Amino acid sequence: MEIKHHSKWFNVQSVPQCYTFSPEERPGKVPISICKKIPVIDLGKSLVSSSQKMETIKQLLQAGQQFGFFQVINHGIPENVVTQTMSTFKEFFNMADEQKINVPASKGWIYTGSEDEVKNGVHLWRDNIKHPCHPLEKCMQGWPEKPASYREVVGTYVAEIRKLSLTILELICQGLGIESGYFDEISQVQLLSANNYPACPDPSLTLGILKHLDPSLITIIYQGNVSGLQVLVDGQWICVGALPNAFVVNIGNQLEIISNGKLRTEMENLTPDCCYRHIAFPLNQSLRWKLQLGLEH
Repeated sequence: MEIKHHSKWFNVQSVPQCYTFSPEERPGKVPISICKKIPVIDLGKSLVSSSQKMETIKQLLQAGQQFGFFQVINHGIPENVVTQTMSTFKEFFNMADEQKINVPASKGWIYTGSEDEVKNGVHLWRDNIKHPCHPLEKCMQGWPEKPASYREVVGTYVAEIRKLSLTILELICQGLGIESGYFDEISQVQLLSANNYPACPDPSLTLGILKHLDPSLITIIYQGNVSGLQVLVDGQWICVGALPNAFVVNIGNQLEIISNGKLRTEMENLTPDCCYRHIAFPLNQSLRWKLQLGLEH
């Protein structure tokens, strides 16, 4: 269960005006129900037999063509690695604001609180930390020193996501007729961006993220136990449900181009929850020479 947040800026009975988006941009009162048709792909089946592998490849391509995103289960990342990473980010965001905001320019990470997150004159309902992840060993030396476990725990998580990314991209390669191992050397997990979306008294008025497209090959997102991610498919916003120990995979602009449009990237945004804090941490697997900074996640 996600815990309720204690920080000061969102300890309010109503959404402040500076967090209230225009009627054209805000989510609105009409709830967006969780879509039951979003593909959930069991990656473990691709290891069982050649026929199962081909079926998994078929599912990945169909999901990329129809939705531009999907969820994966039985992905090989130990559950304790994910839960430890979630706990570490919770601890980081629970630290006093002074400890996080005063980051020297020489450090290899950026923290932005909700007061800094201004889009079109309105604050986003989130706190965020982002930092580069490649080359991993070098980048880790510039990551936060507190919590004490941050570098080790998050570094382990990034390495696991790298393996998962390459597994998914390799299966997609085979489906598209691209040579095996094509992405192994030319792509890396370039950027981690962890977001803290506190419980919000009226989610219909504000946003955690503005609508955007991902400029990556794929983006892998862990939602935790709280749904909030929304994707625009065929002109209609649909909500991606949170599944236990599952990852959401978004097709990015780079992969759409490489596939000659066979796979599609879709617009996405995120709304906060009215009752529970939501922490999500996407990682972008991108072409090595395209280090992505300042993403919307």
